[in-house]
Parts: sequence; structure tokens; C-alpha cells
Amino acid sequence: MAKTAVLQANVDPEIKQKAERILDELNISMSEAISYYLKQITLQRGIPFEIKIPNDDTSAALQEAHERKNLQSANSVEELYLIL
Repeated sequence: MAKTAVLQANVDPEIKQKAERILDELNISMSEAISYYLKQITLQRGIPFEIKIPNDDTSAALQEAHERKNLQSANSVEELYLIL
């Protein structure tokens, strides 16, 4: 099937650049990746990953992380498990 439809989207330039780097490593063009995504939408009859509205606790944690409040750090995986 010939690919003749044109898709134009406005995206965050930083996200686009990061995605392009990953796609380059995978040897996949942005057009191919978008085609794969759209194909998955049609096959799964919806977005091919879960999208949820976060609950109040998650929203608060995301806001704190965005504001860099109450962050903890660890020097190793073992230390991270002790924090948790």
C-alpha cells in the first residue's frame, strides 16, 4: 500500500530530539515509528498503552518531583532499597 497521507503534528522540540536519538539507534525513521504507532492503535482499537488520570497522592508526588521538593538520593541500588 502506498503511503500518501501527510501527518503534521506540533510536539515539544526536546521530546522530538530525544525520540530521534533513540529511533536512530533502532534504525527506524520518525515516519516509520509514527506508522507503527498508528498501526498499533488500529490493531488494539485504542491507545497501545495505559493512560490514566493520577490519583491525589500521585498528583502530589508528581508536583513535588517537578518542583524538586522532598527528593532523596542514593549512591547504589542497595542504598535505594534501604530508603524505600
